[in-house]
Amino acid sequence: MIQALLLQSGYNATLVTLGAMALGMAMGAVGAFLFLRRRSLVPDAMAHATLPGVGIAFLVMVAFGGEGRFLPGLLLGAGLSALLGLWVLQGLVRGTRLPEDAAIGIVLSTFYGAGIVLLTYIQGLGAGRQAGLEGFLLGSTAGMLREDVLLIAGGGALVLLALMALRRLLVMVAFDPGYAQVMGVRPAWVDAALMILVLAVVLLGIRVVGAILVVALLITPAVAARMWTDRVGVMAVIAAGIGGAAGYGGAVLSAALPGVPTGPMIVMLAFAGFVGSAILAPRRGLIGRLRLGVA
Repeated sequence: MIQALLLQSGYNATLVTLGAMALGMAMGAVGAFLFLRRRSLVPDAMAHATLPGVGIAFLVMVAFGGEGRFLPGLLLGAGLSALLGLWVLQGLVRGTRLPEDAAIGIVLSTFYGAGIVLLTYIQGLGAGRQAGLEGFLLGSTAGMLREDVLLIAGGGALVLLALMALRRLLVMVAFDPGYAQVMGVRPAWVDAALMILVLAVVLLGIRVVGAILVVALLITPAVAARMWTDRVGVMAVIAAGIGGAAGYGGAVLSAALPGVPTGPMIVMLAFAGFVGSAILAPRRGLIGRLRLGVA
C-alpha cells in the first residue's frame, strides 16, 4: 500500500494513478459549473449514448483491417454518438412537451440498449481483439497502454485550461443569463462550450470509471464542494481537489489490492468526500447546522 501511495508500484501503475488524478481534477472542476447551471443529469445521457459509438467504431476499424481497440478511434466514435444523443435530447425538449428529465430517460435507455446489443454482437466475433470492450461500461485500467494514459491526462489538463479561460462567462450565465445577454454574451454559446467540456471529460472518463459511473465523478465532488463555500472559484478548486484525491486514491487502492476495480473505487472515494463534507462543512454540514441551532 505504501509503495502504491508513493508511486513506487511500477511504471504503468504510476501512469494510471497520475492520469486518474488529472481526470478527477478536470471532472470535478467541470462538474462544479454544470451543477450551478442545473444540468447535472445531461452528462448521464451523454455517457450512456457513447456505447453505440464505441461498438460502431470498433466494427468500422476492424472492417478496414485496423486494430479494433485503438483508443482514439473508439473515443471518436463515442464522441459522435454522444453528440447525436445530445442532439436528440435537445430535439425532444424543444420539439415536444416532454420535460428534460423524461427526455434524458428516453435517450439514456435507448442508446444504452443499442450499445449493449452491439457490444454483445462484437463479443461473438473472432477479430479485432474485442476482449475488454466491456470495460467501457464500468471502467478498466488493467489493459491501458502508456499512450492511453497520456491521452487521458493530457486531455484533462487541456480541459482545465479551457475552463479557466471560460470561467467568467460560465459564472455569469449560470447566475444571471439575462444580464449576460445584456452584456453581449450569448448564453446558448456559453452553454454549448460547457457541453463541449462535459463531452470531453465524459469521453476521457469512460475508459477509467465507465459509462455507468462517469456522472458520479462529475457531480459528487461538485455537490461536496458546494457545502464548503459560496464562491464559485473556490467551489471549483475544492471540487477539483476532491475529484483529484478520489482519482489518486482509487488508483492507489486498485494497484495495492488485486481484484479491486479502479473506477468503482474512485467513485466510492468521491462519495466518501461528499459524506465528510455533509458532516464537517462549517455552515451546511450536519455539525455546523447543529452548532448554529444550539446557538
